[in-house]
Formats: sequence, structure tokens, C-alpha cells
Amino acid sequence: MPINIYSENTREKLAYLCGSNWRLPDQVEALGIWLKEKGSKIKRGKYVADIGFTLREDASGGGAAISPEMMRTMADLGMSLFLSEYPGENELLRYPEPG
Repeated sequence: MPINIYSENTREKLAYLCGSNWRLPDQVEALGIWLKEKGSKIKRGKYVADIGFTLREDASGGGAAISPEMMRTMADLGMSLFLSEYPGENELLRYPEPG
């Protein structure tokens, strides 16, 4: 579920971005592109952009930045940003389910 964009009131799905790409920098970039292309075509309401991500194995600082333009577009649309962290494969192996 990398990026799921939907109406908060009706749960109608507006977009599903990034398929199986769980890398936060790639997802933020895709969200920015989507907002530029589609943001002006959506009427103001209550929306959610839920980014599901995992920690990067190769992370060494830095990463995704949400630009003022993206924040402004989301605010103008009435869109909340959820950041949903999921365990990566290595974490699942380290913390198996009980039982």
C-alpha cells in the first residue's frame, strides 16, 4: 500500500501510487508529481494521502523532503498526510509473531 490517496468522508480512492515501491524518497517524489498533475483538478474537501514505507537498508541520512509547494497544495485541497511505517523483511525476521 505504498501511497493510497482517498476521500476521508467517502473512502473513495483517488489514486494508488508506487505499486510495490516502499522507499520513502521515491514515494514523496511520486506524490509531488501526482499533486502537480492532478491537484488542480480536485475540488477542496477532506482527503488523505497515506504513505506506507519501510526503513531503507542503505539509509545514511538525508532522504525525502516535502516541499512548501506540496504542503500548500495539500493544504488547499484539505489533504492530510499520514506516514505509516511498516517493518521491512529483515525486521520481520528479527521480531517474529508470537505463538
